[in-house]
Amino acid sequence: MTHPMLQDSVVMVITLLLALSWLRIMDALAAYGWLEQKLSRKIIHMGTGPLFVLCWPFFSPQPTARYFAALVPLAITLQFIGIGVGWIKDPDAVQAMTRTGDPKEILKGPLFYGLVFVVCTLGFWRTSPVGMLALMMMCGGDGLADIVGRRLGLHKLPFSPEKSWAGSAAMFGGSFLFALSFLTLFNRLHYFQPPLAWASMVSVVAAIALIATVVEALPFRDIDNLTLTGVAVTLGLWWF
Repeated sequence: MTHPMLQDSVVMVITLLLALSWLRIMDALAAYGWLEQKLSRKIIHMGTGPLFVLCWPFFSPQPTARYFAALVPLAITLQFIGIGVGWIKDPDAVQAMTRTGDPKEILKGPLFYGLVFVVCTLGFWRTSPVGMLALMMMCGGDGLADIVGRRLGLHKLPFSPEKSWAGSAAMFGGSFLFALSFLTLFNRLHYFQPPLAWASMVSVVAAIALIATVVEALPFRDIDNLTLTGVAVTLGLWWF
């Protein structure tokens, strides 16, 4: 039988390598011009988190497993800080993760993204639907809102001129589908005790996705990763 600490160490390394590989692939596609800069930024946003969470079942059942898992987003977040302040020179990452090519932009949205994953991993882990719900709404909803809004967002929201009805619709749909998919998966893997009833889970996820959509639509730039997940966590704690 594999020792839990050894299992968690190996899974942590594999998870980190998978996440870094995903980031490097997106960096390369942006650097070669095969992906638009803003699009690559949001694809990274939408893909990195789900890839990380999909690795959670491979960690041991020990309570300390969450600390090993949290080291993955922490390591990537420290890398973001190094790039943002200029300690690490990585022009491909800057090209893929910023809007204007300024490395300091990484100290905003991408940094908050990583910190939220560290906090939710440590605070909720895989036995709670709350953190997973918030993370998937941030990844799927916020990421898809920007992609759709930039392409189809002709009609702007009256209270938020940088946001559109199309983007908000994508925010709701992405939040709902990503969160419901992951909660369903982990529910079927029996991590939630007692198990969540399907009808109740669907209605709660839809309600929280709707409220999160309103929050995302507010005219606050670069802090969506904090406000959106904060609201989702608060509502998740209340409903679950």
